[in-house]
Amino acid sequence: MSHDSQTELSETQTFSRLASAYRKEGVRTHVLLVVAMAAVTVIITALFLVLIRQRLSAQVTTDLTQDLSRSVITFQSLQTERLRALDRENALLSDLPTLKALMTSGDDLTIQDGAIQFWQLSGTDLFALADGSGRVVAAYTKNNSSGPSLNRALQSLLSSPAKHYLINGGSLYQCSLLPLYFGSAENGTLLGYVVSGISIERTVRQISAPTGVEAAFLSAGNIVTSTLAPSNQAALSNPRLLSATTLRPLQVELGSQRYLAATEDLSSVSTSPLQLVVLKSFDPAERWMKRMDRMVLSTGLLALISGTLLMIALARLLTRPLEELSESVRAFGMGDSHYRVPGHGPREVRQLSDAFAGMRDEIQEAHRALLESERLATIGRMASSVSHDLRHYLAAVYANAEFLASGRLSEAERIEIFGDIRAAVLGTTDMIESLLILSRTGANTRRSSESMALLLERTVALFRAHPDAEGVRIVTSFGDPAEAAALVDGKQIERALFNLLLNACQAARTGGAEPVVTVTLETQEQYSVVTVKDSGSGVPEGIRNSMFEPFVSEGKQKGTGLGLTLAQCIANEHGGDVVLVSSRPGETIFQMKVARDLSQPIATVGSELNHRDQVIAHENVWS
Repeated sequence: MSHDSQTELSETQTFSRLASAYRKEGVRTHVLLVVAMAAVTVIITALFLVLIRQRLSAQVTTDLTQDLSRSVITFQSLQTERLRALDRENALLSDLPTLKALMTSGDDLTIQDGAIQFWQLSGTDLFALADGSGRVVAAYTKNNSSGPSLNRALQSLLSSPAKHYLINGGSLYQCSLLPLYFGSAENGTLLGYVVSGISIERTVRQISAPTGVEAAFLSAGNIVTSTLAPSNQAALSNPRLLSATTLRPLQVELGSQRYLAATEDLSSVSTSPLQLVVLKSFDPAERWMKRMDRMVLSTGLLALISGTLLMIALARLLTRPLEELSESVRAFGMGDSHYRVPGHGPREVRQLSDAFAGMRDEIQEAHRALLESERLATIGRMASSVSHDLRHYLAAVYANAEFLASGRLSEAERIEIFGDIRAAVLGTTDMIESLLILSRTGANTRRSSESMALLLERTVALFRAHPDAEGVRIVTSFGDPAEAAALVDGKQIERALFNLLLNACQAARTGGAEPVVTVTLETQEQYSVVTVKDSGSGVPEGIRNSMFEPFVSEGKQKGTGLGLTLAQCIANEHGGDVVLVSSRPGETIFQMKVARDLSQPIATVGSELNHRDQVIAHENVWS
């Protein structure tokens, strides 16, 4: 094979691999861009949402802590103001002569009856009078809770004037204690004590309503008063909750709600152990954060949808030229050199398109040059082969014509010379017809329904009269002619079969044993398969890779080397092929396959490129 042919085959294989690679579909670029944009949007939205929620949670905790601190300070300030107001009220009462006169009576019943008037005058929730020794003489509350427990609490308050919280059962009072003197406080006589108190429950609710802070007072683990719902009060005795402070509040679960809680110890100013618990619910903040989450998610979803639509538009704008360029490369790989190359798109794509167009033109020009070189080489080989055979036939005609020119020939000799001339003319005609068939390869053929068995039988019968069939035993097996129908050009099929038989008989003569050629026909669902086996010495190694090329012949005394080439071209045009199945001394098998139904378009081998691809496909058989 020439260097040009090898180069052309190499390029054909390259384009075939390129076309095969482009058939493997992958993910489109615009899909990757859209998915990447969507993934980035989702990830950023999720991270942004987590970051915002963390920041908001920290800020909410800080704000609630500050609210608790301010609530405790507000409560303390309010209680201080209330205590001052109680002190002023007691001071006014203690200056009343009637109260001093009542306390000097020394009679408990008189004091108790008269104390009611002063209690009503004060308008407080708790009112009590004690004598100079600190004994409680009269005590009244609005909830009628007077009794021994109240007296004990008042005694504790009287014994510790610095305390101003009094606990009586389930009631908590802020109290003011003021001594009652006959005369001045410095020189007068101590008549007793006046105690006034206001229920803390009213104070707690006044603080809770505007600030949203829940408050509760606990004494020895028992709830004295609370603004919490009864279902949440049971959890207030949790030791962990009681360990919280305004400086280090804790998050606690009360019922189904989450609170931030702080505790203030008031035992030093109370008649019994007393703790103030302030709680701020996370529910309003959680609802606000959920609204923020929905807002962020809505914004992210809007960004995702709008970004996706925008990216789809941009991706199509950017990738459509790439897809068109990809189609151009695929079409060129499949042999379509006129497919349009895109001239629009981004600058890089246009540059790539221009580079590909230039490369395609250069490859086409180089390909045309290679084809022209191969054509000239083929013409040279054809001229060399044809000239040898043509001179042989013309020499026979010329010599025999000279014999005929002499007048000393008998009738038998004259007939024999005419026979030699006729054989030379027929050989020349056959050679010219083979060249014409080869030149018309790829043209439309006239197909009709034919029986492959009958075509093969006619071909064998015709071939038996050929000189090369003399002495060769031809064994046939055709099967049922009615089942071997195929849509073919009968004349061309006969020509291909004749060439295969001629090649087999010529090869069989080279073997050492009896020359035998076996011809069988197998009818398949889609193909008719003709197998030709000879008993020759086998196909020479030197031509196995090029035996189907024109003018390739080795070891033969005559012939142009077009037999197998024509047989393969005709089989290709009928949707089949001719292949060498096996070759060894004593047995060489060729097989011709022809499609039975050619109602669907079938690619022909009208181009040199396709012919070269078929030669490459057979190389595995020759090896």
